[in-house]
Amino acid sequence: MAAKGANLRSQITRAMIGLTLTAFAVVYFGMMAYFFVIYEWLYPDATADESWRLGDTVMVGLVLGFGLLSAALIGWRLGRRILAPLETVAVAARQIASGDFSARAGLPRGSFGEAGDLVADFNRMAERLQQAEAELAYSNSAIAHELRTPLTILRGRLQGLLDGVFEPGPQLYARLIVHVDDLSAIVEELRTLALGTAGQLDLICAPVDLAAEAEAALDALDAQLAGAGLVVTCSLAPAVTRADRARLRQAFVAVLENACRYAPQARLRVETGTAGDVVFFRCTDSGPGLSPEGRARAFERFWRAEDSRGRSLGGSGLGLPIVRAIARAHGGEALILVPDSPGLAVEIRLPCRGLSLSEQDLS
Repeated sequence: MAAKGANLRSQITRAMIGLTLTAFAVVYFGMMAYFFVIYEWLYPDATADESWRLGDTVMVGLVLGFGLLSAALIGWRLGRRILAPLETVAVAARQIASGDFSARAGLPRGSFGEAGDLVADFNRMAERLQQAEAELAYSNSAIAHELRTPLTILRGRLQGLLDGVFEPGPQLYARLIVHVDDLSAIVEELRTLALGTAGQLDLICAPVDLAAEAEAALDALDAQLAGAGLVVTCSLAPAVTRADRARLRQAFVAVLENACRYAPQARLRVETGTAGDVVFFRCTDSGPGLSPEGRARAFERFWRAEDSRGRSLGGSGLGLPIVRAIARAHGGEALILVPDSPGLAVEIRLPCRGLSLSEQDLS
């Protein structure tokens, strides 16, 4: 939204007009006053054909000098109004460059509209940088915390093997492989998030029906869903678009695993369909749900609600952020919806891209 204040272009135009009129008025009326009033007072005996005097030159110079001085003062005042907000932005930029991401630019009184827009945009950028810095610091701490647990267990097991505390055997080696797989999964999730954030997530797009991919994801997690005591109902309407099949299935599986982990013994409804120019996948559970703050932070990296979404339940805090990264890589979005009844609804929306006739036949 544009800031209040005069438009710079119109203000400069008015100032130039004012400068010209001021200089002209000073010179014109000054010369009129000199020749018709001051001249007769200085030279009462002068005749009409008398030659130009030195005093005439001095007086014309004074009038012109006063006109130029008036124009310069108006120009200086305009320049000060233009530079004042730029100086506040420059000072704040230097503070941010030195590491103080809390610095903000101020808007001096009487600033023109474009200056208000500049200051507002700069402050929004500074706020984004501050948030990104805080998120980076938190992510680094969270990554270290997530990796520390499996690494500590691995080191303990290996040290036990070296000291002869543990007896080598298939069961112990299987446990070690599980911890290595956990580490690999975290690293791959971080890689996917990093590529998604940088806009470098490689996609191999082809005609895809979200209904078929949702059914495949449900089949793959059938045992896990049953083990969590979830009662699943489906409403899978055709929803065809161009997308990366593997990435979409990864996102659907992440959403379903999230429901298994945090909404056991609940009812689960999975839907696909088309709404306007988007296709959607929606997963709604009747579990404990999230608070309004939790819904706002659900897609933050490593975030978990304090009561129901702890590390003890096995989540890394990266599932939903990866879902959003995949959706955005396709030009879509992942959302947390507020269901009519208690629970949580996660929806993935993708643009409904047109298919060629041959692709429609294949789909």
